[in-house]
Amino acid sequence: MPLRIVATKPNPALVTLPWDAPLEEWTEEYVVPLPRGISRHVVRIVRLDHDVYAVKETREPIAFREYRMLRELRKLDLPVVEPVAVVAGRESSAGEEIEPALVTRHLTYSLPYRSLFSHGLRADSLPGLIDALAVLLVRLHLNGFFWGDVSLSNVLFRRSAGEFTAYLVDAETGELHNELTRGQRAHDLEVAYGNLFGELLDLQAGGLLDENVDAHAIVELVERRYTELWEELTATEEFDAAEMWRIEQRVERLNELGFDVDELDIVTDWSGSTVRLQPKVVEAGHHRRELQSLTGLDVEDNQARRLLNDMASYTAYHDLGGEDRALVAHRWLTDIYEPIIAMVPKEMRGKLEPAEIFHEILEHRWFLSERAGHEVDIFETSRDYIDSVLSKRPDERVTASDDPDLLMPRTVADPTL
Repeated sequence: MPLRIVATKPNPALVTLPWDAPLEEWTEEYVVPLPRGISRHVVRIVRLDHDVYAVKETREPIAFREYRMLRELRKLDLPVVEPVAVVAGRESSAGEEIEPALVTRHLTYSLPYRSLFSHGLRADSLPGLIDALAVLLVRLHLNGFFWGDVSLSNVLFRRSAGEFTAYLVDAETGELHNELTRGQRAHDLEVAYGNLFGELLDLQAGGLLDENVDAHAIVELVERRYTELWEELTATEEFDAAEMWRIEQRVERLNELGFDVDELDIVTDWSGSTVRLQPKVVEAGHHRRELQSLTGLDVEDNQARRLLNDMASYTAYHDLGGEDRALVAHRWLTDIYEPIIAMVPKEMRGKLEPAEIFHEILEHRWFLSERAGHEVDIFETSRDYIDSVLSKRPDERVTASDDPDLLMPRTVADPTL
């Protein structure tokens, strides 16, 4: 049976992998010993040249369906892993059929939830992890995606200015609709409760999570956060025509949550005295797009908000409020951000994403300044942070390359995640 590879922007080296052997028999010649989430399938992380991929064995119809589903979700600009290829027609040297494989690009600087706890994530950070999952679920539901298997095991987490961003890695059970019913959304939430509760108990049984953590209370956070965010993004509100300022207020609240409003449905009654307002089209990534337009940096939305705040402080400190914002952003980028990131030694460049390092340096400056009784210089802070904090952190970059350019800011032109 001939080997068949269906791929987008394929790496020619894919052909060189030992497709005539089951994944569980692949050796360290191909497999990278990196953290993997819990999966019902056999999964291996492999390195090809400067690329790192996740390879999952599954049935052929499922592999092609998930491959196409992930492509559709990425077209909607949703946080999901990048599908690379489906490899079918696999068979051993003895002619025995081997399950096809789905190949996805490994998400750099991301970790499965169990690895985060293995790396020392504290119990008080758990609500942030759950919150990231709830935000992901809302974004998927807004775009008509019914997940069917919501769980921590089916996502990867990236740090985002002290918080987390969740990325979907398993769309095997998902369905894409024009719009989800209330029942479909409720079903996803119900599945989430059961899966999350079991995963939290598993963490406790493995000694990775304090036994005093109330799993029930943590799971209830999902419903509360999901409901609050869903209502804010979709609910209709009525107000007096004299309160038209509430339209701008609603948009500003959504911007603060990281969403842009592309379309509003505004209806007045026959007398024009009452206004009904409902967001019709919302799009995540408000701060991320703003930072990209000013600097070219492509970071997570919470990181972008933190960097924009520092840029605003830089503007005020140097009295640049009357200058063109793009020019000020360029000065901040070349005077502050890039020199600080360049201070990180090569051997520490796999520990955190550059924007997350910058965020932690800002946090460290607050700590040092409070202790010193005056504001500590940002470059002095950076040196202290690198020596006393960053040097002790484990590596979180999952990549095959030690190219120092990987530490420099990712721009919109960079096709990698």
